[in-house]
Amino acid sequence: LIQENEQDKLQTLKNVALFIVLSPYDNEQCDLIHHILKEKDLLEIPKYKSLLDQFINQELIDQKKLVQLYGPELKQGSKDSPPTSVFNEKSEDGRQRWEDLKKRVVEHNIRIMAKYYTRVTLKRMSELLDLKVEETEDCLSKMVVDKSVDAKVDRLDGIVHLTKNQDPNEMLNDWSHNISDLMGIVLKTTHLINREEMVHKHMLGL
Repeated sequence: LIQENEQDKLQTLKNVALFIVLSPYDNEQCDLIHHILKEKDLLEIPKYKSLLDQFINQELIDQKKLVQLYGPELKQGSKDSPPTSVFNEKSEDGRQRWEDLKKRVVEHNIRIMAKYYTRVTLKRMSELLDLKVEETEDCLSKMVVDKSVDAKVDRLDGIVHLTKNQDPNEMLNDWSHNISDLMGIVLKTTHLINREEMVHKHMLGL
C-alpha cells in the first residue's frame, strides 16, 4: 500500500534513512546503510541519500557543515520535500534525536581517526571533533567500553594512543600475509647466497 502512494513511499524511505543513521554503529547497521543506498527512489530525495553517504565515507564529517547543510531540510523540509516527524523540534523525542545525530557524527569521526592515527593529542582530537576536551574524553571512554574503538589515554601528556581493533579473521589474514612475505625474503636471500658462492668458486677455479 505504501509503495503505491508516491508521497507515503518517500516519507517512509526518509524515516528508514534517518533511523538507520541514528542506530548505534555495528556491522549490521553498516550493511543496512549500503543496502538502503541501492534504493533507486533515494534519487528523488537527494539530501537523505547524501546524508547516508556521509556515514559510509572514510572521511571526517564536519559537524557545523552538516547542521547547516541538512538541518533546515530535516527539521522544516522544503517546497518539494515535506519533513518527517523524526526531528520535530516541538517534541522532546525530536529534540533528543537531533542530539543523537550529533553524537553519531562524533562517533563516526572517532572511528575514522582510529583508522588513520596511531597517536594523537587529546587537544587536536577535540579540535577535529569540535568538542571540549572533557567531552571528547567522555565520548572516547564510552566507545572504548563499548569496544567500538581500542584506545588508551595518557592524561599526563594529553595523548590518545589508538590501535586498530581487528577481529580474529583479520589477524590471521595479516599473519598469513606476513609469513608469506617473510618466506619470499628468505628464498630470495638464499638464492643470492647460492649465486655468490657459485661466482666465488668460479673465480677460484680461474
